[in-house]
Amino acid sequence: MKKPIRVAVTGAAGQICYSLLPRIASGEMFGKDQPVILQLLEIPVEKPQLALKGVAMELDDCAFPLLQDMVLTGDPAVAFKDANWCLLVGSKPRGPGMERADLLKDNGKIFIGQGQTIDRLAADDCRVAVVGNPCNTNCMIAAAQGKRLGPERFTAMVRLDQNRAATQLAKKAGVAVTAISEIVIYGNHSPTMFPDFANAKIGGKPATQVITDQAWLKDTFIPTVGKRGAAIIEARGVSSAASAANALIDHVRSLVTPGPTIHSIGVRSDGSAGSYGFAEGVWAGMPVRTTAIGTYEVVKGIALDAFAKEKIAATNAELVSERDTVKELLAQKA
Repeated sequence: MKKPIRVAVTGAAGQICYSLLPRIASGEMFGKDQPVILQLLEIPVEKPQLALKGVAMELDDCAFPLLQDMVLTGDPAVAFKDANWCLLVGSKPRGPGMERADLLKDNGKIFIGQGQTIDRLAADDCRVAVVGNPCNTNCMIAAAQGKRLGPERFTAMVRLDQNRAATQLAKKAGVAVTAISEIVIYGNHSPTMFPDFANAKIGGKPATQVITDQAWLKDTFIPTVGKRGAAIIEARGVSSAASAANALIDHVRSLVTPGPTIHSIGVRSDGSAGSYGFAEGVWAGMPVRTTAIGTYEVVKGIALDAFAKEKIAATNAELVSERDTVKELLAQKA
């Protein structure tokens, strides 16, 4: 059997992790032959810690063969110690009447500390996936703390948007979701994100040849994907948890599975022509291929029409605005 890998997970007593952790322990994220040690972080107060203990009890009761051990803690230094993967799920939610700028700054303080601790204590091969929103900018802040781990080790999750987009295309075309490929999410994980339908494939054909209704693609499909999270909150009364957990499984599994498949992750833009118009230094959803376990390359040269460029410019503007809001936090170093 392989040597166990250490997987640190924040917000471990929350709803996303309640769906996520059993699937990691069963081998869905890293493979059916990869043992794991879960290092679970929750805020160090009584109620969340008690809930975390209950989650761990359920994981024990599942008797997962691959789950070698669990560490339950409220201390980031314990959670991130020697971690091979850090899944940053927890973040401060936006409260009633709270301005987005305040949310960015409050979360920024959390991700400064986590970024510094990960850089200091995690394993040399550590990879970081940020889920807690606003995930693109939280990822940028955490990565900015790195002295040992480079920015390429930090990715933000836009896979939930990719999955949502694939399902909407499949339902419109009347096909199985497995028929959808190369649907790329550009930009922020927010309603400004752009699902590039023009370059997507349905059954190997251009999506626009299968779905010829341009009005639906532009005026229904895009906002449906962009506002899906709000629609779920309206329907359930709480935010999407199972689908977010599923997207993180897909995000990491794609990053540990080298091959030609194009998938979407939030990565650092270098500001070059190959960064699809995104400003240098922001973390934006882009098309990538996994070249080795945990290593990816941005797919260059995908043609974008004027409509796509306009949409990307809008989501880039939002990312730049977020970067400007937290610029003081980005300058902080341990």
